Amino acid sequence: MAVFTSKRLPACSPPRKIPSRTHAPVILHLRFLSLPSPGRRLVVISSSTSPSPLLEESPDELAGRSPKPTSSLLEEAPAELQDVRFRPGRPSLQPPGGAEAGISNGFIKGLAESPEMEALAYEYYQKARAQPGFRPDEQTLRPLVRYLLKCRQWDAIAAISEDFRAYGVLPDRAACDRLIRGCIKARKFRLTESLLRIFHQKQDAAAAAWAFGSAMRGYNKLHMYSSTLQVHEQMRTAGVLPDARCYFWVMDAHRKLGNTEEVLALFREFESRQVRSPPVLSSRIYFTLSDALGRSGRAFEALRYFREMTQRGIPPDAASYSSLITSFARVKEAEIAEDLFQEGREKKLVKDPAVFLRLVLMYVEVGALGKTLEVVRAMKELGIGVSDCVFCAVINGHAKKGGLRAAVRAYEEMITQGCEPGQVSYASAINVFCRLGLYPKAEALFQEMLEKGFDRCVVAYSNMVSMYGKCGRTREAARLLARMKEKGCEPNVWVYNALIDMHGRAMDLRQVGKLWKEMKRRKVAPDRVSYTSAIGAYGRAKEFAECARLYEEFRMGGGEMDRAVAGIMVGVFSKSGRVDELVKLLQDAKAEGVELDERLHMSALNALRDAGLQLQTRWFQESFGSRVRKA
Repeated sequence: MAVFTSKRLPACSPPRKIPSRTHAPVILHLRFLSLPSPGRRLVVISSSTSPSPLLEESPDELAGRSPKPTSSLLEEAPAELQDVRFRPGRPSLQPPGGAEAGISNGFIKGLAESPEMEALAYEYYQKARAQPGFRPDEQTLRPLVRYLLKCRQWDAIAAISEDFRAYGVLPDRAACDRLIRGCIKARKFRLTESLLRIFHQKQDAAAAAWAFGSAMRGYNKLHMYSSTLQVHEQMRTAGVLPDARCYFWVMDAHRKLGNTEEVLALFREFESRQVRSPPVLSSRIYFTLSDALGRSGRAFEALRYFREMTQRGIPPDAASYSSLITSFARVKEAEIAEDLFQEGREKKLVKDPAVFLRLVLMYVEVGALGKTLEVVRAMKELGIGVSDCVFCAVINGHAKKGGLRAAVRAYEEMITQGCEPGQVSYASAINVFCRLGLYPKAEALFQEMLEKGFDRCVVAYSNMVSMYGKCGRTREAARLLARMKEKGCEPNVWVYNALIDMHGRAMDLRQVGKLWKEMKRRKVAPDRVSYTSAIGAYGRAKEFAECARLYEEFRMGGGEMDRAVAGIMVGVFSKSGRVDELVKLLQDAKAEGVELDERLHMSALNALRDAGLQLQTRWFQESFGSRVRKA
């Protein structure tokens, strides 16, 4: 292979060898890594018959050795042997007419069309700036902006933005939008402000409004809604009238910030100016308004604007129906929410699973439990998967409003409809079965849950540990605790409470103390139930000193007294003869409004009488005489 080039050509990596099936010469395409000199010719001739050395000779040496000029050789050579620069359809690496003719916009655009030549196009653009009379156009700036953003060349972008000001030329709207949003996405906020000033100084109102709208969109995408409001204020100060895009993005920012009145004021301004807007954008503006009103509890006002939109022939979208249904469900207007749901369902615009969850919660709150299962059936008919949240909401709603048996029936009904419970749904169902005392069903459901891979649910583990504790199955509870730790599932305070209560009832104080220390070591803060269970365990074993220590620790930690704690400690202080502590306990109980039952009342009264404290006995009878609960 022979390569003829000038000595000024920098070293390039040798071209790859391409196997040839015939003896016809093949042109190898080389990627130019630098700018070629004007007088250089490059011819690559490859033959399969002999090796091809790489030769570098100057144009003078070639002229002395060749009987014909190089141009004549190229003209007589077959088309496939001619220089790649002169191939039709490929951009020339030199400006038309030679370097002395200058660099044109068309030449730069031609280079920029190829991704491999974008860097070269920008180099030529930099050289063209030095030419007198050169002025870039929109089509030239667009690929250059795209290339600089892709390479994240922020200094170069700042330089080319100054060219916008100097030449009085801006890229088209798509390039402006891409440029401003790219700067915001990269957190180049000063550069963004500089670009906005340039677009405003261009004295093109439409271009300036488009640029400001792009900035608002970029800030909203980053959830920087306050910055969007600042851009809107800059528009007002600069005297730039917002277009429909600007109104939408600034209204959306106010909506996210909860500024309902500002959203309404901007919409009225948009209407009074009669700003032209495509139907899709108009629909989004109406959605922003109705959603803001619905979030603030003004659901009927949101519905009025929604009907106004449809009367104007603006088609609603799925988001509008979702927002309205959610708004009326939030204020418990079940009939209107149901009508809107049926209307959107007929138009096939109800697709958001969150809407179904909101409907289920609404029906639970108003006590229409049967409607919750109808919502589940509607989801199945529409081909929308019943989420774990919806499944769990139905079970918990029935348990709360209809009782545990109703929750079991709802669970079985959803299983019959083919709904798949998730981790939270399994945990809720297990809790229901445990509370009903249906331990075999709870255990079977827990095993099914583990087989499906839900083996790290702390709530389910705590329910099962509590169930084993009530059944006295300490070994199964210990084995389950070990499995939790093996799966990397950290036991929470509920698990420890169940274990402490279980071992306390079995009078196993060694395990109670061990679990208490483990809680402290794992930094699981004991709650009131923890202290009640531990104090009760030591009280059964007549370890009154340990009971008093735990009670003091509980009170020093800010624990509030309830009937359970007060009842245990009245017995502890009465049986241990700690009259002073008993009197202090009774005073605290009165101050915190705790009522004693008959048994505790008699226990405290007898302890005071036995101690001969007549004054305290009289005070106790006066304070708690009318506040005794029937045991």
